[in-house]
Amino acid sequence: MWRRSPLSRFSSRLSLSSSSSFPNPILIPWSRELCAVNNFSQPPLSPQSSPKPAISGEASSIIAAAAGLGHHYARCYWELSKARLSYESNTNFNDKKQTNSTNFILHVVATSGTGYILGTGNAAVNLSGLCYTCAGTMMIAASANSLNQIFEISNDAKMKRTMRRPLPSGRISVPHAGAWAVIAGASGACLLATKTNMVAAGLGAANLVLYAFVYTPLKQLHPVNTWVGAVVGAIPPLLGWAAASGQISLNSMILPAALYFWQIPHLMALAHLCHSDYASGGYKMLSLFDPTGKRTAAVALRNCFYMVPLGFIAYDWGLTSSWFCIESTLLTMAIAATAFSFYRHGTMEKARKMFHASLLFLPVFMSGLLIHRVYDDNQQPVLEVAGLSNSASSEVIQTQRRKKRAAQAPVAYASAAPFPFLPAPSFYSP
Repeated sequence: MWRRSPLSRFSSRLSLSSSSSFPNPILIPWSRELCAVNNFSQPPLSPQSSPKPAISGEASSIIAAAAGLGHHYARCYWELSKARLSYESNTNFNDKKQTNSTNFILHVVATSGTGYILGTGNAAVNLSGLCYTCAGTMMIAASANSLNQIFEISNDAKMKRTMRRPLPSGRISVPHAGAWAVIAGASGACLLATKTNMVAAGLGAANLVLYAFVYTPLKQLHPVNTWVGAVVGAIPPLLGWAAASGQISLNSMILPAALYFWQIPHLMALAHLCHSDYASGGYKMLSLFDPTGKRTAAVALRNCFYMVPLGFIAYDWGLTSSWFCIESTLLTMAIAATAFSFYRHGTMEKARKMFHASLLFLPVFMSGLLIHRVYDDNQQPVLEVAGLSNSASSEVIQTQRRKKRAAQAPVAYASAAPFPFLPAPSFYSP
């Protein structure tokens, strides 16, 4: 008697349910192989034939089904984590749709890692601590995004860019996604608590609650959700700094402030480009009450100007050298120029240019902080971990002069400008 394996029967039920739910079903990549196994009938056996080929065939089908099932759920977990955020829009030059996307997980890991490196001060970067910090932050972000999708299943099903996500498309159940979110969030918080410190773990847990249980419901209630979401995005670099230093100092606020003000033009451009999709999903975005785009562009432009002093503050507080003032000012004026162009014209093309400028701004700004940072241990803490103390007394801190890095020659800065991720070479006079 030819019997189907349990995984084969599961695949057949999954295929039938997907075909009944959608008029044009999109089969999971491995479902065709399993359907072929399900529909395979027992071949006639000759008297001389042995059952070994049948046994090996059934074993290979089980292995293929298990591999396909693992690939399916790994893809679902990856999409639940919102690894990529994308939008589609029509260009002005042809009728084809242009897809633009940003890697959310990479963004969170990069910002928390940058905060960790900045928070090390004069000490060498602990690579294992950096990896633990990035991994813990990534798992907490994956949990928050999964909870966000669980709460917004009905909304995502109405939007073109989200209707194919695992939950609206029925590729994974709500209890399964909830279990994944709980496990990922708890694992990330425990990793931060055991491998870094409780300040970093507390910031991660607070950010998860703020994103999933405050920002997510606000998206359907009031446009202020954009500003709450900006706070959520500004916490990862602060978490990285706390994981490295065990404290939150004034200097640790510079990169979070930059991320907060940067997210406003970034999200305003995205809201304008996807305003019809947001309207279909029932989200209360500022762009829905601004058909001309003037208010949206004005908010973006105002927050671009808020970023101008950050380079000077970073220099004045001893975090970077004076060269970062020039670099950050040029970067901020560049993104402000795209915001002003969007304010003047209010077209989709101008909003798309501002969106692309925002994508370029953040990595260059963070690279400038790392390249031009000044190694200074004397930072007045705002919040410390219990049991940690400052190495210098208040009298010593008041008498010590501000440490400054020797200014690089203009040719050194020019050589590093086209490649912001590479350190500027040092030039010594004979």
